Amino acid sequence: MTSQNTTSRSPVGRGLDALRGAMDVLYREMIKFGVVGAVAFVVDLGGANLLWHTVLEDKVTTAKVISGAAATLVAWIGNRQWTFRHRRSRPVHHEVALFFGVNLLALGISAATLALSHYGLGFQTRVADNVATVIGIGLGTLFRFWAYRQFVFKREPL
Repeated sequence: MTSQNTTSRSPVGRGLDALRGAMDVLYREMIKFGVVGAVAFVVDLGGANLLWHTVLEDKVTTAKVISGAAATLVAWIGNRQWTFRHRRSRPVHHEVALFFGVNLLALGISAATLALSHYGLGFQTRVADNVATVIGIGLGTLFRFWAYRQFVFKREPL
């Protein structure tokens, strides 16, 4: 491999270097987002199950909203301080508003999936509730990753 500086490289070479750099950033963000998401997932699903088996046994959607809110707080801290810390470019109160707005929509996706399964389709066992919750969390997660990169932590990485 020869050592050339960037200015003497061809436009194609510089373009490939930029593409590799962007893919590296995307890959690292996806891995970190996945780790934070896994922790938030445990909080969300574990919290929902705890509430379903105790004080909110007959209120599956309410339990899901409460556990989802707790998981959102965990995700906010992890994503702001670790996953997207290199993208922070707004005042914190703007990021908080955007983050919680995006998560409110994602929580709506997750709660609607559970409500559709439990009330609309009549799948009312704990296993069915957990499967619907996992599917809803998955759909919400895809939406969140896209929205975080597009709106919440928009600044290009350093």
